[in-house]
Amino acid sequence: DDLRAVGAAPGAAEEVEARLARVTPEDLVTLIYTSGTTGEPKGVMLTQGNLLSCFPPHDARLPALCEDDVSLCFLPLSHVFERGWTYYALSKGMVNCYLEDPAQVVEALQQVRPTVMCAVPRFYEKVYAAIFKQLKQASLPRRALFHWAVTVGGKAGRLRKDQLPVPFLLRVRYRIADALVLKKVRGIVGGRIRFFPCAGAPLSQTIEEFFHACGIFICYGYGLTETTATVSTHEAHHFKFGTVGKPLNGVQVRIGEHDEILVKGPTVSKGYFKRPEATAEAFVDGWFHTGDAGLLDEDGCLVITDRIKDLIKTSGGKYVAPQAIEAALGSDPYVEQIAVIGDGRRFISALLVPSFPNLEEWARARGIEAASREELVAHPEVVAFYQERIDRHNAGVARFKQVKKFTLLPREFTLEAGEITPTLKVRRKQVLARYQREIEAMYAEP
Repeated sequence: DDLRAVGAAPGAAEEVEARLARVTPEDLVTLIYTSGTTGEPKGVMLTQGNLLSCFPPHDARLPALCEDDVSLCFLPLSHVFERGWTYYALSKGMVNCYLEDPAQVVEALQQVRPTVMCAVPRFYEKVYAAIFKQLKQASLPRRALFHWAVTVGGKAGRLRKDQLPVPFLLRVRYRIADALVLKKVRGIVGGRIRFFPCAGAPLSQTIEEFFHACGIFICYGYGLTETTATVSTHEAHHFKFGTVGKPLNGVQVRIGEHDEILVKGPTVSKGYFKRPEATAEAFVDGWFHTGDAGLLDEDGCLVITDRIKDLIKTSGGKYVAPQAIEAALGSDPYVEQIAVIGDGRRFISALLVPSFPNLEEWARARGIEAASREELVAHPEVVAFYQERIDRHNAGVARFKQVKKFTLLPREFTLEAGEITPTLKVRRKQVLARYQREIEAMYAEP
C-alpha cells in the first residue's frame, strides 16, 4: 500500500515520464559479474540498448508468451540468464515466482506449476537420474512399459520437431504411451510446462532427447554475460539435437582462430567495468571473443565443442575437454559433483562427490556401516562400487580420455567455499588449490 501511495502521489506519473524521456540506449543499466570459473570475476557493463535489443529476437524465436504464463525463478538474479529472462518475462506481463531456497525447486514445481522455467543442465541431470533410479526398483513389466512409451514418444516427437506428419498408428500408440507413462513424467515438473529455457553448461543429448520424448521441450541455447545472455537457441518446432540452435536475429557469429566463437551485435556489452586491458583483449573491432570453441554446421546451427580456457593438455600432448567427461559422469544417480583433473599430468583423474542420499541407501541395503561420510567414502566396497561405474564410462571413450584414478570426497563443493558458481559450475582454480593434497596423492601412486 505504501508503494502504491508513492505512485499515486501528485506529479509521480509526470516524474516517471520525465525520467523515461532522459534514458538513452547507451545508459548503463547494470553490472553483472562473470562466474570466475577460469579467472577473476569481471564486471560486465550492460546498457539499456543491450537489454532492449534482446526482446525482438526472442519474440521471433520462442513460443509466444502472455499474461497467462507463469515462470518459476530459482537461479540467482546475479546471473545474466535469470536476470535477462526476468526482464523479458515482465515485458510480457507474465507472473514471476521467485524461489527463496533453490533446494526446494522440486516441491515448488508442484505448488507453482509453471508454464516456463529457466534451468541449468544440472537440474535435468538430477531429475533424469532420479527417474531412472526409481525405474530400477520397478517390476520388469513396468520397466518394459516405460521404455516402450519413451521410444514411442521419441519417434512421434522427432516427426513433430521436424514438422512432419505423424502416421495414424503412431498417433494411437503415442496416446496410449502418454496416458500410461509420459504424462506422469511431465507431472514431475508440474504438468503445465510449455518449454524450459536451458543454458549455462553442456547438456547431454541423451537427456535432452529423453525429455523431448516425454513432451518436455528443453529450449537449449548458448550465451554469455558479455552478450546479454542468448547468442543462439533452439526454435520451438524445428531444431537439431546436439546443437545450441541458430544465432538470434541480429546477432552475428563467426568462427575465428583456434575455432573460437566470435560474436557481434547490439546485445554485445561495451566492456568490463574499470578493466580496460581485459576489455581490449576480449572485444576486438566489435567482435567479442567468447573463449569457447565451436562450429556452425551445414544448417547454420551452432555446436559448442570446448571451453578453450578449460581444455586440459596432458603431459603426452593430448587435449581433453573436461566438461564432456563431467557431463557424462554427472548424469549418474550416484554422482553429485565432479571435477576432472589432468592438465600437465600423465593421465586424467577426478575428484568425485557422491550423491550421499543414494549412496547411503545403497550402503544400508548391503549392510555397510559407517560412522561418518569420511568413513563411508573410504570403505572398500564403496570405492569398488564407484570404480565399476567409472569403468563403464571408460569403456566408451578413447584411452587418453579415460579417468584412470579418482578420489571420493566426503563433502560437497559449495558456493560459500568459493568452489562453485551460483549456477553450480565448478571453479577449477579454487578446487585445485583446496584439494591439492588429494590430487597429488592420485599422481604419486604407481
